[in-house]
Amino acid sequence: MTMLHSVVRRRRAVAVAGAASAGLLLLSACDKPTPIATITIGRSSVSSEAVCYNDGDPLDAKTLADCATQKNDVKSIELGQDQAIRVGVDPDIADNGWTILVNGQQFADYSNNTYRSIPGSVFFNMQYGTQGETNTISIREGEKEAKGIWTFKLKKAY
Repeated sequence: MTMLHSVVRRRRAVAVAGAASAGLLLLSACDKPTPIATITIGRSSVSSEAVCYNDGDPLDAKTLADCATQKNDVKSIELGQDQAIRVGVDPDIADNGWTILVNGQQFADYSNNTYRSIPGSVFFNMQYGTQGETNTISIREGEKEAKGIWTFKLKKAY
């Protein structure tokens, strides 16, 4: 009986090791996810992986141009004028420096922090060139060269 338990334990150990190896093999075949950027307004938030990313290496001009016109899977969130918008980024993004773009134009200074807050009153405001019903807000990683772009739509809340 003791010998039977020993054989069963060995078989289980081999099965567990085989399953773990197969799982690691499958994971190595998957694409590595990009860092995440999150926008929070009040109790609502949206998170997204990059629309353009090159594993932390600079993006070339053609990729940036293609990225700017990409409209698929852009998440949206509503913003009231009296609300603040909070932008959070993964530490990997913060380490390379990042800024906020609104409608393609740089809107804030570069930062190495993982979090920024902006008053909602600057959006949907002619003075800041953000009038209209929707604005595109992007997070651009990299101070000298763009290494990633995360894009969201801000919709005016009534």
